[in-house]
Amino acid sequence: MLTKLGLMAALALGTATAALAQDATPRDGGKFVFTAPYGSSIGSLDITATPHTQDEIVAKAMNRSLYKWNPESGKPELDLAESVEKSADGKTYTFKLREAVFHNGDTLDADDVIFSYNRLADPKKALTGAEQILTIAGAQEVQSGAAETISGLKKIDDRTVEITMTNLADPGWVLMSNYAPIYSKDYPEDQLASKPNGLGPFKLANYVPGSKVELVKFDDYFEEGKPHLDKLEIMLMGEAAARDVAFRNGEIDANVLGPVQYEAYGQDAALKDHILEVAEVYTRNIGFNPKIEAFKDKRVRQAINHAINSEVIIKKLLKDKAYPAVSWLPVSSPAFNADAQPYAYDPDKAKELLKEAGYESGLTFSVTATPNESWGLPIVEAIIPMLAKVGVTVTTDPVEGPVLSDKIVSDNFESFIWSNSSGPDPLKYLTCFHSETSQAACNYVKFANPDFDKLIDAAGNETDLAKQTEILKRANDLLQEEAPVWFFNYNKAVMAYQPWVHGLKQNSVELAVQDYEDIWIDETAPDSRK
Repeated sequence: MLTKLGLMAALALGTATAALAQDATPRDGGKFVFTAPYGSSIGSLDITATPHTQDEIVAKAMNRSLYKWNPESGKPELDLAESVEKSADGKTYTFKLREAVFHNGDTLDADDVIFSYNRLADPKKALTGAEQILTIAGAQEVQSGAAETISGLKKIDDRTVEITMTNLADPGWVLMSNYAPIYSKDYPEDQLASKPNGLGPFKLANYVPGSKVELVKFDDYFEEGKPHLDKLEIMLMGEAAARDVAFRNGEIDANVLGPVQYEAYGQDAALKDHILEVAEVYTRNIGFNPKIEAFKDKRVRQAINHAINSEVIIKKLLKDKAYPAVSWLPVSSPAFNADAQPYAYDPDKAKELLKEAGYESGLTFSVTATPNESWGLPIVEAIIPMLAKVGVTVTTDPVEGPVLSDKIVSDNFESFIWSNSSGPDPLKYLTCFHSETSQAACNYVKFANPDFDKLIDAAGNETDLAKQTEILKRANDLLQEEAPVWFFNYNKAVMAYQPWVHGLKQNSVELAVQDYEDIWIDETAPDSRK
């Protein structure tokens, strides 16, 4: 059970953490070596074509979007636009773009914005970044094949673009996404995955598949005086043990910790004072594919939730580096229902529901999973004996990180275990379960419920924030009742950093995705970094 004390602790994580020394004057120059902890490979250097955080870690250094997330204020803010005006009806926004150039020298203009969003919406390209622009008027029509271009996009002049949304939600919540960057309309699309051309503070210098991504400072970056670093090196290190050794040897400057390391670092006097923690807006889950007949019955889905002892797994395997999930939205979400309770561990209830659904004699399904220690095969192995006690047989379908998303968006799975974004904007992330949201976008379990759709539609057209939040709470509660997934946990993200590192931020959206332009290293860094 997520107690009120536990909830308060979770919400406090964003501020009650080890203090980073940010008061000194940033020092320019040097190299920052970071680890991308979610596998040993990159799915694509074109971030619009991949849903992987591993790839986002790299893409954030090279690209920019219309808005950006400010982890300090907890709100989206303009990035590639210097100003915006909103229409009287609250749905049309007119952006004045800032002066900026791409890495190849192309100048940013309104046509680049229109090109980028139309490209995302193109159903023939099946880009996973499409989910970020679906609330632009006309984007759904392009996705369905009813239109060729997005009607809600209009060029006013070279530096002014008008965007009309389908609802009254702040567009910053969706258009800040690193998965929806602005690309140059004149750059060959077939080169984006191998020779990316962005607007970010660093440009690609070298990519060694399975090893590292090397980036160098982009001298024409639009933010004056940034980035501070000359070089950025992102190591592709899937093994936690390898990251641990490299960090302890001073070979990498920041290390995202898994459960075992979290426990060990917290007990190490030499390391415990340089740990950054934050309650991330990610929900770990097992998604049920309704093409499996049993999963069409919510009683089966509810039974699986009752049959698994999430708290034991969190305590024993994850070393308390997580919080039990209640529904989809995380505890830090404004639409999280603090009075709601997670599914109780109740094998007898599970058996009863399975009997009612006609599966008293048994049920078998496979779970597609990566090796990830926090939401992969180790978790599936832990639930196998629990489900066996209620007559459910589970097998595993092991895959590497990039393959997981490919199998999901191509509907090639029975169930999957994954860690999915569930914030910070509750409307956006609940919209992933709207029946009109495609599987390629983010409705991975093809959830369709007319009552849920009505709530999401109502929330999108509600101007009163308090009323909108209450509607979204009801939608989140309904989602829990329908149980399209096994609600596992909300992540507590932890990063260890070397004492010479400055500028890291408590990013609740994804701690591993940092504002690289603000990072700097001081004179105590080893010579290899200077």
